[in-house]
Amino acid sequence: SIQDAMVKILKRITVEEIPADCSEPVDPKALEQARGIVDSIKDKGETALIEWAVKFGEIKEGESYVCTKDELKAAYDTLSAEQQGVLDRVGERIRKFAKSQRESIQDTETDIPGGRAGQTVAAVECAGCYAPGGRYPLPSSVMMTAITAREAGVPNVWVSSPHPDQVTKAAAFVAKADGMLKLGGAQAIAAMAQGVGGCPAANIIVGPGNQWVTAAKSLVQGKCAIDMLAGPSEVLVIADASADPATVAADLLAQAEHDVEARPILVCLDEGTIDAVDVEVQKQLAELPSPNKETATAAVSKGFAVLTKTVEEAITVSDTIAPEHLEIMTKDAMEVGMRCKHYGGLFVGRFAAEVLGDYGCGPNHVLPTAGTARYTGGLSVHTFLRVRTWMRVDKPADNQQVVEDAIALARMEGLEGHARAAEMRRQ
Repeated sequence: SIQDAMVKILKRITVEEIPADCSEPVDPKALEQARGIVDSIKDKGETALIEWAVKFGEIKEGESYVCTKDELKAAYDTLSAEQQGVLDRVGERIRKFAKSQRESIQDTETDIPGGRAGQTVAAVECAGCYAPGGRYPLPSSVMMTAITAREAGVPNVWVSSPHPDQVTKAAAFVAKADGMLKLGGAQAIAAMAQGVGGCPAANIIVGPGNQWVTAAKSLVQGKCAIDMLAGPSEVLVIADASADPATVAADLLAQAEHDVEARPILVCLDEGTIDAVDVEVQKQLAELPSPNKETATAAVSKGFAVLTKTVEEAITVSDTIAPEHLEIMTKDAMEVGMRCKHYGGLFVGRFAAEVLGDYGCGPNHVLPTAGTARYTGGLSVHTFLRVRTWMRVDKPADNQQVVEDAIALARMEGLEGHARAAEMRRQ
């Protein structure tokens, strides 16, 4: 049969064989190397930062590692009207979605015995936004992070990216960044965390990066907040016989070309569709240019396809993996998607391509990986916000039961000083 004769590139596994995710986001060797960089910048400041930047070829001796607002504007001005239009439109769509998110959480207050209590929602003072600049520069990540910070209300927003080209600098201009550090790796994270060289110390550092970026984020966490420790990218497609194999294959490869460690996964209710997708993956892989082809080939070898008997089983498989990107290409796709519980971003139906999410349809593309979607969501305006509570007692007489309960509970816990402080509020 055609199925027996065909060479298969997608590994077939059963539901029982699905690997428990064993990826550790922080590589031990990278952590050791990052620690040396972070500690030296903490101790020696700008002197150490410049040494590392020169050593890694990010700047030449005596060259500035900072791009000012004027330089970002100048970079934008060098672009064609067409390129400017792309950045402006993508920026506006990201801004619109972020604005909607910000409006979803508000200051509020309510009655308490004898007074009022409430919450205020406020952005952090300074955000550091990292955008990769290695194999493929990602101006889209500049806008996803910095625009979201601005819409959250962050007054100081700085971007860092190694070897930024004109488009990356222009993206920072569109995002209304206050400046850009021409730095990458652990040194970029340390500079933003410590506030070296014109960039104020960040209250939060966000954005995806390589293993040294991730390691450095794990080291500065505590001095400042971070969004997440991101691992390799992943996409899981739930498909049935109604799915278009060429489209499914294209979406698997779009993730696979990110990184040799990326994971493309197909969960399918129809064996014939798995075979058809496999044929398409091979065909489309052969047509990819280098080095994308080699990267994607290595990643596809780490992915797999699972045949499930029912939609319920497919959903269970997906929830077990908790993928970064989840695409639904089935009949009743919205209904199936709404039954899934664990994912970073959900893409419903054939035309809601994950790559459209990457490039600014609206929702953010900085998403949790390696199963962490079970307990966290992707980057959003909420990442940059603090919810602070307050309370006020206007009528102490109406608050006496609270006072007596506080005294009693403090003594149950053995905290006599607490009890006596509460007693001071007796009427």
